[in-house]
Amino acid sequence: MIIFKKLKQPLVLGYIMAGFLVSPNLPLTMSVVDNENIETWASIGVIFLLFTLGLDFSFKKILKMGIAPIIAALSIVFCMMMLGLCVAKSFGWSEMNGVFLAGMLAMSSTTIIYKAFDDLGLKQQQFTSLVMSVLILEDILAIVMLVMLGTIGKGDGSQHSQLFSAILSIGFFLILWFVIGLFLVPTFLRKTRKLINDEVLLIVSLGLCCMMAVFASLVGFSGAFGAFVMGSILAETVEAKKIEKVVKPVKDLFGAIFFVSVGMLVDASIIAEQWLAIIVLTITIIFGQGIFGTLGYLASGQTLKSAMRCGFSMAQIGEFSFIIASLGLSLGMISDFMYPVVVTVSVITTFLTPYMIRGAVPAYNFVESVLPKTMLRQMDRMASNASASNEDSESKTYWKPFLTQVFLNTLIYSCLVAAILAISMSFIVPYFLGLVPEHHAQWINYLLLVVTLLLMAPFLRAMIMKKNKSMEFKHLWLKSRRNRAPLIFTILVRIAIALGFIYAAISTLLDLPFLVEVAMSLVVTYIIYISDFLKYASIRIERLFIQNLRSKDYAERASGKKRPLFEGHLLDRDIHISLVEVPHDSMWAGKTLKELNLGNRFKVHVSSIIRGYQKINIPSGDDIIFPLDQLNVIGTDDQLRSFNDALQNEVYPEPLDYEGREMQLRRFIIREGSPFIDKSLITTGLRDIYNCMLVGMEMGTDNLAKVNPKYSFKKGDILWIVGEENDIKQLAKEI
Repeated sequence: MIIFKKLKQPLVLGYIMAGFLVSPNLPLTMSVVDNENIETWASIGVIFLLFTLGLDFSFKKILKMGIAPIIAALSIVFCMMMLGLCVAKSFGWSEMNGVFLAGMLAMSSTTIIYKAFDDLGLKQQQFTSLVMSVLILEDILAIVMLVMLGTIGKGDGSQHSQLFSAILSIGFFLILWFVIGLFLVPTFLRKTRKLINDEVLLIVSLGLCCMMAVFASLVGFSGAFGAFVMGSILAETVEAKKIEKVVKPVKDLFGAIFFVSVGMLVDASIIAEQWLAIIVLTITIIFGQGIFGTLGYLASGQTLKSAMRCGFSMAQIGEFSFIIASLGLSLGMISDFMYPVVVTVSVITTFLTPYMIRGAVPAYNFVESVLPKTMLRQMDRMASNASASNEDSESKTYWKPFLTQVFLNTLIYSCLVAAILAISMSFIVPYFLGLVPEHHAQWINYLLLVVTLLLMAPFLRAMIMKKNKSMEFKHLWLKSRRNRAPLIFTILVRIAIALGFIYAAISTLLDLPFLVEVAMSLVVTYIIYISDFLKYASIRIERLFIQNLRSKDYAERASGKKRPLFEGHLLDRDIHISLVEVPHDSMWAGKTLKELNLGNRFKVHVSSIIRGYQKINIPSGDDIIFPLDQLNVIGTDDQLRSFNDALQNEVYPEPLDYEGREMQLRRFIIREGSPFIDKSLITTGLRDIYNCMLVGMEMGTDNLAKVNPKYSFKKGDILWIVGEENDIKQLAKEI
């Protein structure tokens, strides 16, 4: 680890190399021989690794990203998967080898890229936020891919039907778990906040992670998928940052175990046999991501320079590629040689990542010198138009948000109602029917039907009525008569869906004629529609959910840690806001903004100072900077880079002579000829000249006497003085 740290390479490479050195495949240094234990620890490592990745993930970020990152992510993933399939086919590998290879090549490493940005001091630059947005989407696609591949690997039927079933299952359980999790978990943490310290929070967080991993396994998904979902739920809570902090040592430990286990499963003989495939795959990733990554970001509306910097940054594969390879190996769906090949390619591309990032700008300068100026201007104009397009049409202003909200509400409430219905019919009904005699079963069915409908009713009413009195609905209704038929149609569709759920419950529990069941369904739907009790119940449930969903935002606004809303309205595309932290040993600490003269030195503006829970907006020149202050700084990439470099470099040097800085308490007797004789404490210069402090003077008692500052020292006075070792030695020579 120390060697790779010294070489400024990601520690992931060190972990993999350490695993390779102690693996059963290297007889000279072999120290671990139990493959089952290796795979067990690797599985545990994957669960905690994905849990911590989930803590960095936010569903709200996905919804706020807009279309640009989605276009870039889908373009890159599709092109890289096609390249993977082509490479596999050219080597004559099996179809499943090609499918898994396509998935592995499509996933860039969030961990490695984030670490590279941090090491190169690029986290403050604008293009890095674009890369991280795309990586978040790639992580989601990787999770979906893991579930789909795992479902196909375990199934016996048609792969197409399994694939479709896997997609539906993922969507259903993601919505269900996320909604229920956001309803229950933040409420639980809020109610127990006073009882939870860091130790308890760690145990609770890991317990929730393991609980969701077990539950995911029970319903047919991988435990890692469940861990990721729980991490993403906890990411929306107020305690997210605290959880991330207390879980970090566990993440570091089990992350290291996972990557060490990756190295243990590498066979050097296979690497020697497949050297050509390794070279081809490495070149495919570097040039594929460099070219298709650039084109993907260009298609999303970025300038050529920004697109090249983003595309070049993603030219590697990492943790998700290992996880996909581990899955294929455990299911027996890929050949044994695939795993060491992918790990070797990952090591090479990870090593090259910093050089690819640095090489993006020189590559752009070369392309700029080759391409016609008119083409470059056209690309920049297209990027500018893409970012500035903000037409205020009725479709975008009213219809689009209305239909989006109606669709999401219907989808979420349908999943909740379907889950209630499934649990009732699969567990509750059979359990109670088993407790009573058969001749009473009909009455029990009626009772259970009422209970099931009561549980479903608040969500069914919310599905029907939500958004029917919204501003968009009212505007469209009053704006034109042509809008009324489509609006009524949206209500009828939702009523039909609710009616379908009610009919499913009635027809399952009661054996009645079809028309009677339909009539009962219509009556129940009408009662749900007019019920004031259900209206207020659904409102209370939704308010609690919204409160939990937004609690993290409320806390961040209160503490001043949330980025200001005006950031998205800056006219200059190159100017953006960055949040930087003042180092604890900064030379800037204790100085005012006027003394630091940041505006003239770096051409940046400090818009806010965040200090604990205090936020100073529009600070004046007299405001002082303190260690660990967080500053909202406005500027261009170059200005912010210069500012951040100066902030991180202008620090007090770490003392090398620790022994000499140790504080000592010594007893001194004023001797003949001492410069202290007939001088008062103030005039001796004990503090200013000798950097020491007088603790007290012996007066023939057990306790030390406090010295009056005007007292004149005499020969034979016994003083107790404290100071650093070197200063005490210097004082001893003179006193």
